[in-house]
Amino acid sequence: MEPRLAKRVVVALGGNAITLPGEEGSVEQDYANLERSLEGIVALLERGYELVVTHGNGPQVGNQMIRVERSLGHAPDLPLPVMVADVQGGLGYMMEQVLLNKLWSRGLSYPVSCLVTLVEVAADDPAMLEPSKFVGPVMTHDRALQGRDENGWDVKEDKGRGWRRVVPSPEPCTIVEKDTVRLLVDAGVLVICVGGGGVPVVRRDDGSWAGVGGVVDKDLASAVLGREIGARELYILTGVRKVALHFGTPEERWLGSMTTSQARSYLAAGHFPAGSMGPKIDAACRFVEQGGARALITDIYSLVEALDGRTGTWILPD
Repeated sequence: MEPRLAKRVVVALGGNAITLPGEEGSVEQDYANLERSLEGIVALLERGYELVVTHGNGPQVGNQMIRVERSLGHAPDLPLPVMVADVQGGLGYMMEQVLLNKLWSRGLSYPVSCLVTLVEVAADDPAMLEPSKFVGPVMTHDRALQGRDENGWDVKEDKGRGWRRVVPSPEPCTIVEKDTVRLLVDAGVLVICVGGGGVPVVRRDDGSWAGVGGVVDKDLASAVLGREIGARELYILTGVRKVALHFGTPEERWLGSMTTSQARSYLAAGHFPAGSMGPKIDAACRFVEQGGARALITDIYSLVEALDGRTGTWILPD
């Protein structure tokens, strides 16, 4: 293995790294997408970076929920925390396999490991009482009400799409396996973890852990992880090459960089909606405000270009 630079980075892959909009999310489609989206990860390894890779899992958990619902009466039900853990392991396996094959084809030997990760949340987090995160498939109004009455689901209308289940999205406090992740990275391992934001857990009064039926924002959890393992930079990879003000309007203006204060000001002014760019800006700001050197937001396929200064939006300290 070539000597590595002393630059530890968390790379947070968006859901479109695995399943593209409009796809059903078959294993074959996901593998094809990973073949393209993980090229940038290999390029970073070749440049000597120490990497931890996180990823989204929304479409995959949605498909898992469909499977579970349709198998009721034939197989035991699975609670949401177990589904999140299952998908973490499955996607981690696929990513690990693709990365190992890419490294092998380049004649590189680099250890890669997938770690199913727990994320501690607060039992009294207000989000626990206000489910807001859409999960699972779109349903008719009647089916949503049936699920509410028969299964205790919380349901809401996903504007423009239909009715869906909603679950709490509590704030990540700490990554339970942070010390393990740090040890692995110190030993030269590329770690795949915090899939889908990790499995949210709370501490019981006796000190034991209990799973929570919710979903943690993947980018916020990645920012927490970066702080806890001493990462210098956080790269949030999504579906746009740069962040824009007045996105999708005649006044649209692309940004190459902004300070955390500028980003917070734009966020408060409504430039970054809560359902899309808002959480990514918030996560990038938190990472830098809590000691990170800088954070990058760019397209999944433009990572190397962004690092070379040709695209991307950097969030910088004030």
